[in-house]
Amino acid sequence: MCDTYTPAGDPIPTNKRFNAEKIFNHPDVAAEEPWFGIEQEYTLLQKDTKWPLGWPVGGFPGPQGPYYCGVGADKSFGRDIVDAHYKACLYAGINISGINGEVMPAQWEFQVGPATGISAGDQLWVARYILERITETAGVVLSFDPKPIPLFFLVCILFYHQGDWNGAGAHTNYSTKSMRNDGGIDVIRKAIGKLGLRHKEHIAAYGEGNDRRLTGCHETADINSFSWGVANRGASIRVGRDTEKAGKGYFEDRRPASNMDPYVVTSMIAETTILWKP
Repeated sequence: MCDTYTPAGDPIPTNKRFNAEKIFNHPDVAAEEPWFGIEQEYTLLQKDTKWPLGWPVGGFPGPQGPYYCGVGADKSFGRDIVDAHYKACLYAGINISGINGEVMPAQWEFQVGPATGISAGDQLWVARYILERITETAGVVLSFDPKPIPLFFLVCILFYHQGDWNGAGAHTNYSTKSMRNDGGIDVIRKAIGKLGLRHKEHIAAYGEGNDRRLTGCHETADINSFSWGVANRGASIRVGRDTEKAGKGYFEDRRPASNMDPYVVTSMIAETTILWKP
């Protein structure tokens, strides 16, 4: 893996690692040892039709419900690819910490982390590349579109489940040393307050097409509003019950889309919560 520069030595526009590394190298950020755990969702598509793997061509499977963490040939589509990716990431030294079938059939997730600072973006990009190579070998198309199956309102009126499909995100779990120490819940609340004040700026940087996903339905918060809560999947920021109980820990930013740039998202969260002075 490498980052890229012009012949003059300037980072090219798509080299988001350059600015991210500057933020993570800032003494105040480095002292906080920011940890990230990124939940990368994706969808497997049939190569010729670009329709989800295992779905009837031009049709729909049964409604959502039995597919999340499901097993069985009628509920799980593409597990051979997912398992191969997990093993390849372990072999490559990626700190991959889990995989699971997602709510929409043919949609999966892998988790990278905990990883510190710039390493989170490095590892996620390499893990994405490995997945792309494996799906290529399998003759399957990999999609990071945040809403691969749109909501067809007319169809929903007639057959609601046909348009009632979860989108794909990249939920980003985050903590600092201060959050992980005793009394960290107060640090977490202050950090969430800062994120709320910069909600529009974060949304603008959290992935293309995210407006199609963040509708306020399907385990998302509305894109135009900011909210947080304990164990609330419908909030912008979710604090876990264990974190609340222990009074320290981490929180989850549920806004990033599946196609987000991890360098942008992780460094922006760190910059807002540690460096930014409202």
